[in-house]
Formats: sequence, structure tokens, C-alpha cells
Amino acid sequence: MTTQKSQQATFAGGCFWCMVKPFDEQPGIQSVVSGYTGGEIENPTYEQVCTNLTGHYEAVQITFDPSIYPYAKLVETYWQLIDPTDPGGQFFDRGHSYKTAIFYHTEEQKQIAEQSKKNLIEKGIFSKPIVTEILPAKPFYQAEGYHQGYYKKNSTRYNAYFEGSGRKHFIESHWGNEK
Repeated sequence: MTTQKSQQATFAGGCFWCMVKPFDEQPGIQSVVSGYTGGEIENPTYEQVCTNLTGHYEAVQITFDPSIYPYAKLVETYWQLIDPTDPGGQFFDRGHSYKTAIFYHTEEQKQIAEQSKKNLIEKGIFSKPIVTEILPAKPFYQAEGYHQGYYKKNSTRYNAYFEGSGRKHFIESHWGNEK
């Protein structure tokens, strides 16, 4: 739930387990919820989304106070969590539900995201084109409880997945200690 001082941001970056921890517990972040967005059916289940037939992305929805943690900073953090050049998913997770996208909730968010993407392209960090889409927000459906805060509940499995999927190496090789 947003208050007058809070806004929402929605990001798809592959497996939502790996998208929670970098935002969670940052100043101004009120909540980070794993879920599904961008698809055509209401209240999808994890099993339905994994078929890649619903049109949903695994995503996180962040409720934040923009006076403490501005949207532009959220977007900057987001770029450092993904491979924005992969059109088929993220790391060893393949298929539509694991593709990357920024879902904007306002025209201001759209402009910030587009400018950020343009700046990232101009920096030349990646040798391949950036394919992450910037799309209007659609209904967001909270994932099942066992997916929420996964990195806290199952830290051993989370850490093994984060490293084994190739995400950790990719982030470190492109961003080093910037993150």
C-alpha cells in the first residue's frame, strides 16, 4: 500500500529471488514483494507462469519513499542486477517469464527509465545491444508466500543459486565494487 510519501516501482530481472535482497532494507524502501506482472490472466500461480504461456514476468514490486531513495537510484541499482543484453531470460533461467523489463507507473518514471537506459548504452559497458524493455505497469500479483524474502528464509539455497546461475560472476565482472 502506498502512502502520500511513497511510490511503487516494478522491475523484472529474471528470478525474483535475486531481485529482492539488493533493495530490501535500504533506507527509504518500505517493502519489496516478489510476484508476477505483464500477463493476461488474473492471479497466476508460479506453476502457470513457469509455462511461459501466461505472458507474465517474474518481478518485484518495491514500495519506496522517493525523498529518501529516489526512483532514479532504484533504476540505477536495477541495471546492476541483470544482464540487459539477454533477450531469452536471465543467466540459466530461460523463457519469457525470466526476461527483463522496467514497468513504469507514471510518465516521470518512464522518462527516468528511458534516460537511464540511454545513459547505459552511451557508457558502452556491454558489447551487445541492451534489450530490456520499458513498459507501462500492469496488474501485479503477489507470488506465493514461500517466494517472499527467499534469501532470508533459505540463505544457503539462495547463495548457491545466486552464484551457480552465473549472476554473481556477471555482476562482479561488469560492475565490480560499484554495487
